[in-house]
Amino acid sequence: MKCTAETDAVQALLARYLQRRLQGSQLSTPPPPSVLFSNNHRAHIRQATQRGPPSNNLVSRNVSGNDGDHRPVLEDYEDYEDDLEGYEDSERSRTRFDLLADDCPNCVDEHSSSLAASRWTMPLLKLGEKRYYLGIFFKANWYRASQYCRYHGMHLASIASQEENDRLEKHIKDFGLGHEHFWTSGTDQAEEGTFFWMANGRPITFENWNVGEPNNFRYENGEEEHCLELWNRDGKGLKWNDSPCSFETFFVCEVQ
Repeated sequence: MKCTAETDAVQALLARYLQRRLQGSQLSTPPPPSVLFSNNHRAHIRQATQRGPPSNNLVSRNVSGNDGDHRPVLEDYEDYEDDLEGYEDSERSRTRFDLLADDCPNCVDEHSSSLAASRWTMPLLKLGEKRYYLGIFFKANWYRASQYCRYHGMHLASIASQEENDRLEKHIKDFGLGHEHFWTSGTDQAEEGTFFWMANGRPITFENWNVGEPNNFRYENGEEEHCLELWNRDGKGLKWNDSPCSFETFFVCEVQ
């Protein structure tokens, strides 16, 4: 009977709590559907749970008439309800990315005007009007690299000027990766020889090709070169090269 009474108490408490929150939601924005706790928030939850279940004296016998009904004393559960409500209020405007940002010292400022940038939690470098992320933890073909960038609210990079190309090259060299290949969003898959930036759909106007490129080399398996990569082929800096889109290499994501 004691377990049943405690269960009834918890159910009544949650029902009352949910009713209060539903009433409040008519006047305010509901909290995000999911959160990812940082270390500080995990510690807060641990403290709440370590207090353990209610003790036996939280249930009293309240006889009404002759029915012998057992009713819980709900007031003793008030501190748990306060914990729930207080925590929800404090986290109302924070998404799972915002909470993770507590543990990410190199994150983009969450007050940035760009929604995508404000929700991104991996280290980005601001160069001009763009922020870049170097995909250097695994190699991927052009399609998978593009999917990875898009999944995180970004695009494979586009390059509109020599200044932008030089800044990006310096960023890559600072990582000691100036000899590597990096995918951009450039491609001529729609029409051979007509390259455009998949990131924004714009045709390529500024060009920085290696000598003799693009050449659309045809490989023994019949594959041709339709995707644009950065490559320091001749030791003259990161210039452009067309390459088979199935080749796996590093990549550059961007967000404005």
